[in-house]
Amino acid sequence: MAKYKIAWMPGDGVGNEVMDATRPVLDKLGFDAEYTHVDIGWEFWKKEGNPLPDRSLKVLHETDACLFGAITSKPRDEAAKELDPSLQDKGLSYFSPIVRLRQEFDLHTSLRPCKAYKGNPLNLKDDIDIVVFRENTEGSYGGVEFHPVPDNVYEALCTNPKMHKFDAVPRDELAVSTRIMTKHGCTRIVRNAFEYAKKYNRPSVTLVEKPNVLRETGGLMTRCARAVAKDYPGIELWETNIDAMCMWLVKNPNSYDVIVAENMFGDIVSDLCAQLVGGLGFAASGNIGDNYAVFEPTHGSAPKYYGQNKVNPMAMIQTARMMIDWLGEKEMAAKLETAVAGVIAEGKARTYDMGGNTGTMEMAQAVIAKL
Repeated sequence: MAKYKIAWMPGDGVGNEVMDATRPVLDKLGFDAEYTHVDIGWEFWKKEGNPLPDRSLKVLHETDACLFGAITSKPRDEAAKELDPSLQDKGLSYFSPIVRLRQEFDLHTSLRPCKAYKGNPLNLKDDIDIVVFRENTEGSYGGVEFHPVPDNVYEALCTNPKMHKFDAVPRDELAVSTRIMTKHGCTRIVRNAFEYAKKYNRPSVTLVEKPNVLRETGGLMTRCARAVAKDYPGIELWETNIDAMCMWLVKNPNSYDVIVAENMFGDIVSDLCAQLVGGLGFAASGNIGDNYAVFEPTHGSAPKYYGQNKVNPMAMIQTARMMIDWLGEKEMAAKLETAVAGVIAEGKARTYDMGGNTGTMEMAQAVIAKL
């Protein structure tokens, strides 16, 4: 019997290709796993009205971790138009399956390492090594939205005097998205960031927020961060606004070690950090909870490239490395990172985004050769 049970979830588009390229890498490493295919993605939305069927959740509950490729996601109106005719007019509403996974398994921490490997022609600068901690279940992506706005919600909103500017707006022309944050959620993500900094000897943790404008939610996050920081006297807490942070990351990326932010700000800043070290073709991530984790590259399904054996699989391979590291296979994970770094440094195998013509599978084979 295999040591680990892994939910294998390719998803849409190039998610299938990068997963196919990653499997032989794991096999070459000797990672002892039984893989179970999991249905997720746009085809299941169109055919079943559910991009994450209940049978898929059942499989995940029976495995040790999940490796996920990519997902296609479209606005609500476009999604409704693509439903099978038999499902039209049934009131079905598309909801991101990856967001549902994060909430279903309380995958509260999105861990996104952004490291510039020497020899990558896409690096903004060498020696960038930033790790982003993004709160994964609350904030602006909590999914609590209204359009049109129900009467009881509207009445509650009108208790705030700042709502007077919307008095003349018809209810069906008003949309509301919430940013709901809790003291528990804020404290947990900040503590995880500080624990990581402590474990890996990182001198600073930078909180990215906007408390001067988002006074209540941003203020809560800032107060929680300051309280947590008192427990880590050897690590500095830096505070910066999201807009300024985007500027400073481009100017002085080497100044930052660990970054922590709520859901949307973490999403924004982690994509920026990814571009500093080569783009989404190098951006790995893990959605981590107390008892389960789903690992995914942060790029999308890129339908225009699907079937061309073209996209860079390094993000997926590095995502697999994060998974085996989380499962406790530290030596195996280190060996894989050394191989990836070796391929990049050598520069013989480069995918289209790196200025070369190496295919997806061939790039994975180059990593295998280094192993």
